[in-house]
Amino acid sequence: MFIRKIGIDLGTTNTIVFLPDKGIVINEPTAVALRLPDNTVLAVGTEAKEMVGRTPDNIVTYRPLKDGVIAEYYITRAMLKYFIAKSIGSLNLFRPEVVISVPAGITSTEYRAVMNAAKEAGAREVYLVKEPLLAALGAGIPIHSAEGNMIVNMGGGTTEVAVISLGGIVTWSSLRVAGNRFDQSISDYIRKKYGLAIGDTTAENVKIGVGTALSNRSKIEMKVRGRDLPSGLPKDLTITSNEVSEAINPHLVEIMNAVQSVFNVTPPELAADIMEKGIILSGGSAQLRDLQEFFKRSLGVAAYVAEDAILCVAKGTATILNHLDVYKRTLLSKR
Repeated sequence: MFIRKIGIDLGTTNTIVFLPDKGIVINEPTAVALRLPDNTVLAVGTEAKEMVGRTPDNIVTYRPLKDGVIAEYYITRAMLKYFIAKSIGSLNLFRPEVVISVPAGITSTEYRAVMNAAKEAGAREVYLVKEPLLAALGAGIPIHSAEGNMIVNMGGGTTEVAVISLGGIVTWSSLRVAGNRFDQSISDYIRKKYGLAIGDTTAENVKIGVGTALSNRSKIEMKVRGRDLPSGLPKDLTITSNEVSEAINPHLVEIMNAVQSVFNVTPPELAADIMEKGIILSGGSAQLRDLQEFFKRSLGVAAYVAEDAILCVAKGTATILNHLDVYKRTLLSKR
């Protein structure tokens, strides 16, 4: 019997879907728009993201994942159903086997929620794989070697730090601090310093446009528009990269401390391997300017951003799907 296989990087900010025969077929925001009071799904993905902050009272936009795990079960199920149908066609007769990424720190309750939501959305079998393993595979790290490799996967909702050797996670830390917290810090900073309220999308654009992990003499500037809190009127403001660095620094220090804590419990032989080879950074937030230098200065260990960092987890699902029978016996969790 012909069984379709799908890999899903189920991220807090973006969801990426991979098909073995077609590659990446979907890369859209993890967002759903509902019409109240009957909770009819109006839009999913890119179309729903465009509605954020622009809807009337009877239309509500949701990000159904919070900190990498399901916060709104039924909305997540509707979103998964949409992405599965869009990727393989709603008239497909065979329910697919699905590989889905989950945070390393997922609880058993959160685990069951992802599993059940995917099955109710149309999956025949569901395999959940921890994000650091997928990110490492997608970054081209030889995870089955006896050498130690450290991956720091920085997404929208979580940062996952893991030391991988012989096909498994030796030590790890899962921190619910990542790109979305950066956005919130930028928004709070501008509100507190300049009395200007900006939306989530604007804060994200500032992070992408001028965000940096380290202050620099040659600072970059960007004009933003928001609502002046004292007057209530629209107002323009110029924000610099150094101000963004100041705003997000506490979260970067949290991430650096998590990496340090993983080093503290890593066997000396594996730590020596990592010192020699460096830390690999993956995920969308790993693309922040000067992040490698921030880690090097803070930890004294070289850091490198993986190629196509934002796609590493999705590419990891691709590797597993292409060798599903082999990985069923090793990495995969199925229930």
